[in-house]
Amino acid sequence: MTEQPCRPAEEVDVTIQHESNAADGAVQATPTGAGEGQQTMPTSLEHNMELCLQILREVLDEFDPKLLATFDTVRTYAVEASAEHFAGAMTDPDPENDGLQKAVEVIDNMNLNDAQLLSRAFTTYFHLANLCEENYRVSVLRQRESEVDENQAVDPVNELTVAYHQLITEMGPAKAKALLDKLEFHPVFTAHPTEARRKAVEGKIRRIADLLSVHDHLGGSEKRENYRRLFNEIDALFRTSPIEHRKPTPVEEANTILDIFDNTLFHAIPQVYRRFDDWLLGDKAGLVEPACPAFFHPGSWIGSDRDGNPNVTAKVSRQVARNFSDHVIAALEGATRTVGRNLTMDTQSTPPSEELKHLWTRQKEMSERLTDQADLLSAKEPHRAVMLVMADRLHYTIARDADLMYHSCDDFIADLKVVQRSLAAAGAARSAYGPLQDLIWQAETFGFHMVEMEFRQHSVVHSRALEDIRQHGLHGERGPLQPMTQEVLDTFRALGSIQKRNGLKAAGRYIISFTKSAQNVRDVYELNRLAFSNPKDVPVIDVIPLFEQLEDLQNSVNVLDEIIKIPEMQERLKATGGKMEVMLGYSDSSKDAGPTSSIFALHQAEMNIVAWAEENNIDLTLFHGRGGAVGRGGGPANRAVLAQPKGSVNCRFKLTEQGEVIFARYGNPVLAIRHIESVAAATLLQSAPSIEKTNTEMTEKYADMTAQLNDSSHERFLDLIHTDGFAPWFSIVTPLTEVGLLPIGSRPAKRGLGAKSLDDLRTIPWVFAWAQARINLAAWYGLGTACEQFGDLDTLRQAYREWPLFSTFIDNIEMSIAKTDERIARMYLALDDREDLNEKVLGEMELTRKWVLDIVGDKWPLEHRHVLGQAIRIRSPYVDALSVTQVLALKSLRRRVDKEELSQSQQAGFIYLILCTVSGVAAGLQNTG
Repeated sequence: MTEQPCRPAEEVDVTIQHESNAADGAVQATPTGAGEGQQTMPTSLEHNMELCLQILREVLDEFDPKLLATFDTVRTYAVEASAEHFAGAMTDPDPENDGLQKAVEVIDNMNLNDAQLLSRAFTTYFHLANLCEENYRVSVLRQRESEVDENQAVDPVNELTVAYHQLITEMGPAKAKALLDKLEFHPVFTAHPTEARRKAVEGKIRRIADLLSVHDHLGGSEKRENYRRLFNEIDALFRTSPIEHRKPTPVEEANTILDIFDNTLFHAIPQVYRRFDDWLLGDKAGLVEPACPAFFHPGSWIGSDRDGNPNVTAKVSRQVARNFSDHVIAALEGATRTVGRNLTMDTQSTPPSEELKHLWTRQKEMSERLTDQADLLSAKEPHRAVMLVMADRLHYTIARDADLMYHSCDDFIADLKVVQRSLAAAGAARSAYGPLQDLIWQAETFGFHMVEMEFRQHSVVHSRALEDIRQHGLHGERGPLQPMTQEVLDTFRALGSIQKRNGLKAAGRYIISFTKSAQNVRDVYELNRLAFSNPKDVPVIDVIPLFEQLEDLQNSVNVLDEIIKIPEMQERLKATGGKMEVMLGYSDSSKDAGPTSSIFALHQAEMNIVAWAEENNIDLTLFHGRGGAVGRGGGPANRAVLAQPKGSVNCRFKLTEQGEVIFARYGNPVLAIRHIESVAAATLLQSAPSIEKTNTEMTEKYADMTAQLNDSSHERFLDLIHTDGFAPWFSIVTPLTEVGLLPIGSRPAKRGLGAKSLDDLRTIPWVFAWAQARINLAAWYGLGTACEQFGDLDTLRQAYREWPLFSTFIDNIEMSIAKTDERIARMYLALDDREDLNEKVLGEMELTRKWVLDIVGDKWPLEHRHVLGQAIRIRSPYVDALSVTQVLALKSLRRRVDKEELSQSQQAGFIYLILCTVSGVAAGLQNTG
């Protein structure tokens, strides 16, 4: 990549120039001739993608016709190369007719500024393509909903109803109801930096999504106005830098949850419960007490996860908790006022119950000012008057007025149910179990805290803090304490303050990263005591060990044996009826042992911990620390639940949700409802005898196969990462360093505990960097060799058909393989001259691809998964264009920096270009770390 201007498109190919200047701009949004197995894109999806591409091309033409010409040239070459690649015609390409090489030449001859603009254009396209696909999924779901026969035994679109029906069939109504009452889905939102989009971009995407969703239903002037607004938003999207100007603060990161709460969750959650009630109760739904429990319990690490993040302080945790609390109470206040204003039933038609009269009396005794105001607005409408006072009390709860506030959400819910019972007794069942019930569900789900904040810290930090205290004294009697020690103590004080203000659910869990022994748990309890001078102020905490690395997973039961002997743990077990949480880390175990060994080690650890819990009468909850990418335990959550060993779910499923996954799963109300229903259904169904039987029998049946695959893959993985010079090579052939510069999270890329090797690298940049290089090594490395050494394809195929764990694992790897590209990978690997490491990576990639396709029975990745496979193949050429830009920028930057030929501003320009491509590739692949 040079400082010379880009060659005009007409000098490259006049036919392309002609196409790019077509009068109607209707250039195909999808590649043609993509080889055997090409599927036809659904008409509505194709129409929307062509509409967005047409508008984008007009935007680029208005900005600079040369940019449009280059955009069309590069993408056409990339489409051509991708078609030939999928058709198998690229084994030994002719450089003069190689579309990818032509794209490389065009991009390499661009100046830096034009390359940055081209990257932004492709990134904009991916955001629009993602919206089109999301819009299509929503329309398909709605179409399926409209076609459901109300006389069917179950609603096939609502997976929760299907699962509950199966439970009734297998276990009977009573046992099925008992499981339903236990149901909990507990997603924990984290600030792990894997969302490569900046907030300003997300806002524009949301507005474009709203406009696109109604575009086809409009006509005349309304449609013209919709088109104009789409054009404005897409123009602004292109002109907005995809890269934040600075890293977000932890308080700003917490706005992610506020946005999701406002835009989807607060209103979507009652719909989830209501949809289940509509099926289960039929015509009685909304006229009788609900059957669906409030099973959704969101949690958060944002603003409280301080493992390796010095920016998360006690002050930050207090502020984030306050923001969460004030926000949810304000939402409940608004909903209470809305519901209350509509309860205009007078005393003649709907006489109040004695219980409601007593509530009104208590309200008058609390504040005649509030009741007089409500009475003035609602004379002879007692239910309305009571609700308006309740809304006012919520206002004063935010203001912390001790005389008027609600001191707990339970008190608020109790008042709501008084109104509900009064309405029901007076015959106003629809009012009792309609919007008022939605409000009760919202209060039961979100409380006065919105999310249950969980604190996390590394075990080494606790041991160092205690060592410091023992050396210098708790109050620094023998010398000042280290700032980190003071912060550790302040953390427990912040937890106690949040708990005192918002209740035990608001903050009560404390997770220990890298738990090695029971002493790590003792350390936390001791620090919790030391932080307070008065024992009465010590908060109640549930300490959760997090087992992450392979050795820790294998030793987990021995450690748990010692943990439950700790007096504080025994006290909590007694108080909670034996409830205990154990967290399993998917990320570090994968980076530590390789993806194949990690999956099997986690499965074995789960079985061991479940057996241990049964022996010790522990009511166990396993907390799954999963990421978005396959290399961090990602993949469809519902399939992951159904593949868990018997007894490991127990109608409760808890997992981390982070980065791009949060926006993808909860950003759209329809898709959020679908996701919640799907995971909840799997959580219920996992306890069905048929599912438990299959998981248990297949685990035993394929134990020998598992052992052989595990040993071979582990050995192969360790051979790679222990090769001399692997860590510096990895940082050269991938944009690892640049990923660390991406301002997408407040947390550093390293834990900062003193290590200076690959071991210290967080798993997110490890996975992120391999994905950017189109290698995805973190998801599959070692599996090909393991299958080759095992050699029994028939057994592998049979295991794929019969064993949910293995089929889910292989399907996830096939999805990851589909996003790799050997041609692009070779360009990245050529950034260094380590042929030995290059051979290992490329050889294992080819071997893994071969075996995975043989096991699944596909000719090309995701052939049998038509929608997903087609979507990835359509995106590939456009991702290729960004990947080429990125690798050429890396090549230029590193070569010239070594020779000190670049000024500081030039280096900054190349780094910005790389970061633009990182954001674009992440959007194109739809996963990061």
